[in-house]
Amino acid sequence: MLRSALRGRSFFSWGSARSMRTVPSTIVHPPYAATGQVPACPPYVVLQTEEGLHKLRKAGQLAREMLELTCSLAVPGKTTDEIDAEVHEAIVARGAYPAPLNYRGFPKSVCSSINREVCHGIPSSRPLEEGDIAKFDVSVYFDGHFGDNCATVCVGEVDAEGQRLVTASREAILAALPYCVPGGCLSNIGRAIHEVADKYGYQSVEQYGGHGIGAHFHMPPFVQHFRNSDHLDLVPGLVFTIEPMIVEGSKHCHLDPGDGWTVLTKDSGRAAQFEHMVAITEDGHEVLTRGKTEEEGNSIALGF
Repeated sequence: MLRSALRGRSFFSWGSARSMRTVPSTIVHPPYAATGQVPACPPYVVLQTEEGLHKLRKAGQLAREMLELTCSLAVPGKTTDEIDAEVHEAIVARGAYPAPLNYRGFPKSVCSSINREVCHGIPSSRPLEEGDIAKFDVSVYFDGHFGDNCATVCVGEVDAEGQRLVTASREAILAALPYCVPGGCLSNIGRAIHEVADKYGYQSVEQYGGHGIGAHFHMPPFVQHFRNSDHLDLVPGLVFTIEPMIVEGSKHCHLDPGDGWTVLTKDSGRAAQFEHMVAITEDGHEVLTRGKTEEEGNSIALGF
């Protein structure tokens, strides 16, 4: 999600309720829940223990379950604030905390970004419309660890170019996974994503990227989704997100001055994004946010 830890921001959106939803005190809250102040993360890469991986696996699977629920609710006429409310209650019902809530003051439980909104969009009273490209970033805090993933949904009938953009974004994240192996290096991930974007004639956003994750929501390494020279060695125990943001126009973005959170393409081009949590293992990698197969009872075909 982030190039660096998000700075404190003021926010306002005409379409959003400004009061935050509540989470019962019986559920373990992250350190920032009450104040919005995020404790500093370690300035170095943290390798997870077996216990840490077990907790991240549980958090990742819960995040994926909630992502599938979120995407199933994205239909014409439904507002993203209504979706946020339903997903908030579902996360809480499972004994988890919706991770975005009050993270440096973020006012909602899910990030919802529509069309030219690249990421960090605030759910609002705007109804989804036929043809929208909707990104939902769903994260949870469960048993002291974070789960984080994102998917793009075509709302109703989307034009051919929009469908192609979503296909390219999904293909980009899948192309990166084979390079998540011990002995590999981080730059291979960015190169694989860049090559897919080039193939389709799109660009990959450079201002934002993936991140390490564990007991902290965002920590090193920063995972770049374009050609780069970060030759960090991939070793067992390393856990991070891959979340390329593919845009149909310019890769340059800016913050919406109206809410201080939503990232917009500068040229109004649309964006699509998919995100996984990945752990490097002794013999390859494990996708911690993997969806169930049809045989296992997958409820929605997110395709990744």
